[in-house]
Amino acid sequence: MAIETLRDVLSWTETFHSQLSKCLSDCALISNDERARMVLNYLSEHEQQLTKVIQGFELKGEEKVLNTWCYEYVQKYPITQSKHCDEPFASLNAQQIMDLIIDQHQQVVELYRYLASRAETTSTMEMLSALSSMEEHEIKRMVQSSNRFSDM
Repeated sequence: MAIETLRDVLSWTETFHSQLSKCLSDCALISNDERARMVLNYLSEHEQQLTKVIQGFELKGEEKVLNTWCYEYVQKYPITQSKHCDEPFASLNAQQIMDLIIDQHQQVVELYRYLASRAETTSTMEMLSALSSMEEHEIKRMVQSSNRFSDM
């Protein structure tokens, strides 16, 4: 996928969350660790919710903001599809799963932060800041929820 505009970034992020959700769900079916299965199922559902949130940003975003060029970042830091299922989550414990998920989401946050720092209009900066804040908040929610599984 060629990423040139903010709309493309949102589309990529939507695909990221959707594919991650499917991978987590598939791995939950074959994991032997009960706690890991619970975490995988929870995270899969959470990623589906994030997919819908990103779709909302795409649908409600201002056209001029969505058409903002952002290829400079992509030239410096190429965005590649992550290898979620190359290292199956099914073979990991709950903490290892969370570590990988947090790392993946941090990369998305860094992308949004960088783009916000380079935004030339207030509306573009506001949208990117909102996306960054939302992703950061969701990381915290996922961590708190996964900690509850550890308490079981």
